[in-house]
Amino acid sequence: MLSACRYRIFLFVLALAGACFCASGHAQSALLMEEPYGFFGALNPTGHNAIYFERICAETPVKLRRCQAGELGAVIARYQGIAGYDWVAIPLVPYLYSVENAADVPAHVDHRTVFELRSRYREEHLASLSADLSPGNFIHGGWTQLLGAAYERRIFAFRFETTAEQDDALIEKLNAGPNQTRFNLLFSNCADFARVVLNSYFPRAFSRSIFPDAGMTTPKQITYKLLRYARKHPEAQLTVFEIPQIPGYRRRSHSAKGIDESFVTTIYAIPIALMNPYLAGGLFVDYLVRGRYHLIYKEPTVLGPDKLSALTASASTQENSAIAGVQAPGAVGSGSAISLTGTPTAASANSDLPGTSTANE
Repeated sequence: MLSACRYRIFLFVLALAGACFCASGHAQSALLMEEPYGFFGALNPTGHNAIYFERICAETPVKLRRCQAGELGAVIARYQGIAGYDWVAIPLVPYLYSVENAADVPAHVDHRTVFELRSRYREEHLASLSADLSPGNFIHGGWTQLLGAAYERRIFAFRFETTAEQDDALIEKLNAGPNQTRFNLLFSNCADFARVVLNSYFPRAFSRSIFPDAGMTTPKQITYKLLRYARKHPEAQLTVFEIPQIPGYRRRSHSAKGIDESFVTTIYAIPIALMNPYLAGGLFVDYLVRGRYHLIYKEPTVLGPDKLSALTASASTQENSAIAGVQAPGAVGSGSAISLTGTPTAASANSDLPGTSTANE
């Protein structure tokens, strides 16, 4: 009888220790590489970077805390035109769809629907930012860029693992630091914010590139460097997902480009070649040699509103060599989630998710 009692106590202590270990273990985060769209996206086809954190939630849009049970984390990014703030944190589902419950996401939208969804969420949750927030226009951003990103463009999520200590350190750093706007399209943009944040998780892995991006930081460059880091550090468990654009509000977004790529593969190539053919030739050679970032877009899992729980699922360690390797950007369809080493993940793409701008880069 005594030995049975001791055995039960042992099992209880073991279970408690396991629960504590899991609570302080790894969580999932994801670099979001968002495609450019609209008129400004044609002028500046570099896209946008934001970072999703499973363990970090928004107590307010400008104050962070640890997530509680049942919460899905937040998306944090640098913006312009948000009442003088530099970064803002928005819960995952509202950031993508302007609603709190994934079940409320429409399959097709129009301008009126998107406006109503965004306006309702802003009135209920963003009043603390400012009563005079501008919605923005095709050049300057506004509060609309905080909500409904999936109505504007397709998004690729590059998921990686973080520790509790790393997430707590970021919460402390961002809460304690001055959150005052420093947005500059050339040298202090959304990708620069992602670069600084990711360096706190992966020290010295991200820096500006003179070639092929002329010393500027672009979303595509940051994504490529994350992929390059993960190839050397498989413990990062990097996995790629696609979050598709909800149809009806805008035409389909288009692929993000680097600086050289923007010059040599768009209409900019014509005036540059006419004004200085040597410069045009140099840009073209630099693009061929260094500017064609190879990103792994080969059939990542497509995450609809009811499948976002895959972003918070741990990656599998089973390797599938048939899909291993780095692929050039191409057509994206549904399939197994793809890790950097070609590892299919254990994330269930069928799991139901519990209720939970005009200007662009």
